[in-house]
Amino acid sequence: MRGLNEECGVFGIWGHPEASNVTYFGLHSLQHRGQEGAGIVATDREILDGHRDLGLVSEVFKNKEKLERLTGSSAIGHVRYATSGSNNIQNIQPFLFHFYDISIGLCHNGNLINAKTLRRELEKDGAIFHSSSDTEVLIHLIRRSSKETLKEQIKDSLNQIKGGFTFLILTKDGLYGAVDPNSLRPLAIGKMKNGAYVAASETCAIDVVGAEFVCNVGAGELVIIDDNGIRLEKYTDDTSVAIAAMEYVYFARPDSDIAGVNVHTARKKTGRRLAKEQPTPDADMVIGVPNSSLSAASGYAEASGLPYEIGLIKNQYVARTFIQPTQELREQGVRMKLSAVKSVVRGKSIVLVDDSIVRGTTSKRIVQLLKEAGAREVHVRIAAPPLIFPSFYGIDISTTEELISANKTQEEICEIIGADSLGFLSEDGLIESIGLNYEGPYTGLCMDCFNGHYVAGLYDYEESYINSMTDLQKNFLKERGTNNE
Repeated sequence: MRGLNEECGVFGIWGHPEASNVTYFGLHSLQHRGQEGAGIVATDREILDGHRDLGLVSEVFKNKEKLERLTGSSAIGHVRYATSGSNNIQNIQPFLFHFYDISIGLCHNGNLINAKTLRRELEKDGAIFHSSSDTEVLIHLIRRSSKETLKEQIKDSLNQIKGGFTFLILTKDGLYGAVDPNSLRPLAIGKMKNGAYVAASETCAIDVVGAEFVCNVGAGELVIIDDNGIRLEKYTDDTSVAIAAMEYVYFARPDSDIAGVNVHTARKKTGRRLAKEQPTPDADMVIGVPNSSLSAASGYAEASGLPYEIGLIKNQYVARTFIQPTQELREQGVRMKLSAVKSVVRGKSIVLVDDSIVRGTTSKRIVQLLKEAGAREVHVRIAAPPLIFPSFYGIDISTTEELISANKTQEEICEIIGADSLGFLSEDGLIESIGLNYEGPYTGLCMDCFNGHYVAGLYDYEESYINSMTDLQKNFLKERGTNNE
């Protein structure tokens, strides 16, 4: 989803003689989740040591000595996109803390929506922060907990934070993993042939390192991995499963399974459903926007009976455009990374399937690319509902101003991007295509970006969100009978 900034990716391993090397490969498979920085912390059961820096995993560990120095049988790693905190070395994870009685490595995927309040209270109590990342809040809560054991201190601290998150915590004695009470951010566990356990944001990382999937860490659960094996314990009973729908729409790799549902399969089903809801019978072909929209495009083609063609080519060696810090650079990134196949699209009426429209600038450029290449018509079909509301749980669209669907009608967006027609998948279409069989108000999914239902609350963000609401957003909630104000 061009224009959306990603979350982050975490990977951990316990009980492997080449732990840092395995972590490197695991992080490499999660690179799509964050490209600003990467790091690894490892332990040889005596000390914890780490290395982190700005850049891709391959760049951060380009000097092999930096990886070889991280010896030991257990490690955690992190790839970062900044959802909270500025982009500098102090915010790159994993964080490593050395106390008089223990050393702790810590990394985090997601966003804590009460971090500002907690940080203010902690600073008043004398806490000193070394980063602007919300991740650092947890270690201060752990150290201030009155509970006797580290496990209980972690549980105590997890009950004080709000939002969407997964944490990995490493000591010389154990590896801990935690998932928020709504399971907004995923964490999967695998086991390698030598008995080592791995934990990762996506199952694709488990597969890449040759491990077998064991289980998912559920909502409100803490996993403890040590020499005694693996244990799952609840740290809260106040849970309601609402996995971020955006994991299926965009974030996760197609070969990952989230809560037992394959991402490629879910995306293909969204394409099939989209073809029924938003047909284009007079079009000549279907093309997808590489890479996350290709599954949906193939589904649309199958259901519509239209041929599926490769009409856009992605330069795989150009960083994803959302990482660029300014809109001008993002637009330049689009021109660098996508090219139209002129001989395929010339003179044709095209169904262009994409996963979303965020700001609209990238969609406008892609439509322009195809028309400059000779396409007669470009009918844009989006395999998700309109992104009307900001997200606060680890996706960097926290302001209404960024979202074109919060400020413009569908007809206006169609005209702005230069498409001949524009159609979105319905909310029901997305929910049913993913097919999580959970009962309850959230059907197992958090659809916050699409319907404004914030399952974990808003806390520190509530006032600014309400003050920034547009008439389109207010009317949407009013029509649904929802009052988020």
